[in-house]
Amino acid sequence: MDRSRPLTLLLAGALAVGGLTALVPTAHAADSQLARNGGFEAGLDGWSCTAGSGAAVTTPVRSGTKALQATPAGGDNAKCSQTVTVQPDATYTLSGWVRGGYAYLGVTGTGTTDGYDWTQSAPNWQKLTKTFTTGANTTSVTIYTHGWYGTPAYQADDLSLLGPGGDPVQVPAAPTGLTAGTPTATSVPLSWPAVAGATSYRVYRGGSPAGTATGTSYTATGLSPSTAYSFQVSAVNSAGESPKSAAVTATTASGGGEGSGELPARALVGYLHAGFANGSGYTRMADVPDSWDVINLAFGEPTSVTSGDIRFSLCPATECPGVESPAEFKAAIKAKQAAGKKVLISIGGQNGQVQLTTPAARDTFVSSVSKIIDEYGLDGLDIDFEGHSLSLQSGDTDFRNPTTPVVVHLIQAIKTLKAKYGSKFVLTMAPETFFVQLGYQFYGSGPWGGQDPRAGAYLPVIHALRDDLTLLHVQDYNSGPIMGLDNQYHSMGGADFHIAMTDMLLTGFPVAGNAERFFPGLRPDQVAIGLPASTQAGNGHTSPAEVNKALDCLTKKRNCGSYQTHGTWSSLRGLMTWSINWDRFNNWEFSRNFDAYTWN
Repeated sequence: MDRSRPLTLLLAGALAVGGLTALVPTAHAADSQLARNGGFEAGLDGWSCTAGSGAAVTTPVRSGTKALQATPAGGDNAKCSQTVTVQPDATYTLSGWVRGGYAYLGVTGTGTTDGYDWTQSAPNWQKLTKTFTTGANTTSVTIYTHGWYGTPAYQADDLSLLGPGGDPVQVPAAPTGLTAGTPTATSVPLSWPAVAGATSYRVYRGGSPAGTATGTSYTATGLSPSTAYSFQVSAVNSAGESPKSAAVTATTASGGGEGSGELPARALVGYLHAGFANGSGYTRMADVPDSWDVINLAFGEPTSVTSGDIRFSLCPATECPGVESPAEFKAAIKAKQAAGKKVLISIGGQNGQVQLTTPAARDTFVSSVSKIIDEYGLDGLDIDFEGHSLSLQSGDTDFRNPTTPVVVHLIQAIKTLKAKYGSKFVLTMAPETFFVQLGYQFYGSGPWGGQDPRAGAYLPVIHALRDDLTLLHVQDYNSGPIMGLDNQYHSMGGADFHIAMTDMLLTGFPVAGNAERFFPGLRPDQVAIGLPASTQAGNGHTSPAEVNKALDCLTKKRNCGSYQTHGTWSSLRGLMTWSINWDRFNNWEFSRNFDAYTWN
């Protein structure tokens, strides 16, 4: 959140390239040609290309009458691939000819070390090769070619995979015996017997993908209390996915989620510039209208980036004429709480970079935040880490098991605060789209390095704290275009952007396109849509009419436009805005529209 002027967060991270070039031994007499239609004489038979990016062309060709031409576009690198059966502990040689823009030829699923060869550009046909050895249990690999984002089309021809052939991989049978264990208020444990030939399992909730498992158990989390859920599971290997199992139904326990925080069914969340004036002017706590259910005090900021020592003070009178005294401020907070409102301290903002790099900084964060909460009698904490507060280290590729110290320490700190203050402690988060929804395409520095390491960096924090989280309100503003679950880019400022971004949070998505690393959707009552209150508050202001269209689509499946959601979420919690001050500056347009909206 910007305390001085709107900040447009561009989608950073041009991806660097690198590769391996292997020396190629002569094929043995027993080797077979395993690549199907490597010359593309039968069109794309045997090959699967992303987003319709590939086609068989008659010119240019290296041999025969056809070759592959594939064109990267937007967030698509024009990848064409096929899965080939192989033998364990065997050596193979992948080769092919390419020309045009950036071109890669590689292999995945080897069970040892995957790899590729590449060329930056080739005006004439150039040979790429990669030799690899399969693992002890490997029975199939995927070979592929692709270009690079934003570069010209590439051509490929005469692709070859030489080595000993393997027995065809069969699609596994449907799992049987799916059972549900004892549910909690927010989770259901599932288990099933192993299926022969399966390498992983896909779990479905209500017919929609909910996650994946490499073993024969899975815990569905982020559920609503006293609610019946239907689950199925399928078995997956390189040949495909089995039919789904018979459904099993489980009902979560009563008592409310730990992260409920006792909010009203529809909540309006706003940030109050308590520590600074900004161009919107100062608003006293006592003057905040009753429309606001959650008031986030902006901001608690660190004494230094890595200290973990968070401080908060009221705006000085020289900057904010009419500012109340600390005693008046605290009395106004108590009055709001007596009226059923929640008042939180928000940590971070645009200027408040917080990096908990050490256990000492983690512990200082806990003690200093506790001191602020206790001094002002607050209800909880809002995490508004922006900029470079969260960044994933190289090699930290699984959001379910983070290893980056600033991420691990933040999770530990928040869990400590939650345990200290109990189930009524309100925990909210306000990440930018770059740190959440961008994770559908990119996560951290990526498998080859070179990406912006902040991409998707909030995902491990949200996931680890999903059972403690009261409300997630991603900032649907100050954002570049983001790819939605329809694999189309969506731009801020209209209903479409909020529909697509919120649908991702509620449905879940594979992180960085990896179906084995699926970020499960949150409960609808844990999600609010974040918007700027006026055109001055931030880039991406959305008119009240467009806000209402987004709410209609998400809660009633009406006015959806071209984007089709994956569900209807009547219990969506509400809206968040930056900020209460800017809404006052804009004659309370945002909050009045919220109050007037008909939810049912």
